Amino acid sequence: MNAPVAASDASVLVSHPDNREPSRFTQDELNWLPALAPLKLDELTERHYEGLTEKSRAQSPYFRLLARDPEVLGARTRTDKDIFYNADGGLPRAERELAATAVSRVNGCIFCASVHARFATRHSGRREDVDRLLEQGVSVDLDPRWNAVIAAADHLTRTPTDFGTDAVVSLRQVGLRDDEVADLIFASAFFNWANRLMLSLGEPEGEAPKD
Repeated sequence: MNAPVAASDASVLVSHPDNREPSRFTQDELNWLPALAPLKLDELTERHYEGLTEKSRAQSPYFRLLARDPEVLGARTRTDKDIFYNADGGLPRAERELAATAVSRVNGCIFCASVHARFATRHSGRREDVDRLLEQGVSVDLDPRWNAVIAAADHLTRTPTDFGTDAVVSLRQVGLRDDEVADLIFASAFFNWANRLMLSLGEPEGEAPKD
C-alpha cells in the first residue's frame, strides 16, 4: 500500500478564533472549517483524484484534508456510497438518511446532521418531521416506523453492544425486513464513525462575533 501523501504543512494546526459555531441543528447549508491544513487545489494529483472518486469533491476542504491519505479516503468514500446510494433493495434512501441524521443529532455533529437532514427531506418530502427531529431530538414522536428507525439509530449510537434480538424484533414489528435492518445498522455505524472524524478535524462555520 502506498504511504500517505506528505506535505510540508500537513501537521499545521489552523485556528479560527473569529468563528462562532452554530448553536442549533438546522437543514441550512453550512460551511466547515478544517483544524488541519487541507491540500491546495494545485497540489492535487491523479492519485488524489482517485481517492476523491469525484472531481467535484475537491471543492470541499474536508475532502481535500482527507485526501492526504487518498487510498483510505477512496475506501471511505466507496463504503459511504454503497451504504447510502445503493438502491438494489434494502432500506429506502430516506430512512438511511434519517438514521444518519438521528446519529448526528445524538453525537452533536451539527454539520453532518444538516447534510443528512436535507437528504432525508429530499427523499421523503417530510421536511417538517425532519425539522422536528433536529429541534426536539431522538425522543420526537413522528410515526411508528420512523420512531423505530430513530430509536434504533439512537440505541446503536449510545450502547451498540446492547443492540440485539429485542431491538430487531421491534423493527420487524413496524415492517422492516432483515435486509432493511442490516442497512439501518450499516448507516448508523458508519455515521457514528464519520461524526467523530468530522468533529475531530474541524468545526462548522457560523457567524463571526459582532463588535
